[in-house]
Amino acid sequence: MSKKRFMPEQIIAKLREAEVELAKGQAMGQVCQKLGVTEQTYYRGRKEYGGLKVDQAKRLKELERENARLKKLVADQALDMAILKEAANPNL
Repeated sequence: MSKKRFMPEQIIAKLREAEVELAKGQAMGQVCQKLGVTEQTYYRGRKEYGGLKVDQAKRLKELERENARLKKLVADQALDMAILKEAANPNL
């Protein structure tokens, strides 16, 4: 079965819906079945997006992408520096 990826906005909406259903006294299994997700997916989403609003979730994803880009730049720069250092001292 193929995986379905939910957007952060969809995850937050499903978490809010789950909170309402759980407050009504439904069991976790029933709530997850109604939402169309597994309990593990629910808990993973709650851990990542638990108290966030939609705009905060978008900002979080944007910062994660920026962080990954910057880490790649630092790794590339460190590699370039190592190559230049090796070229400057061929005896080492």
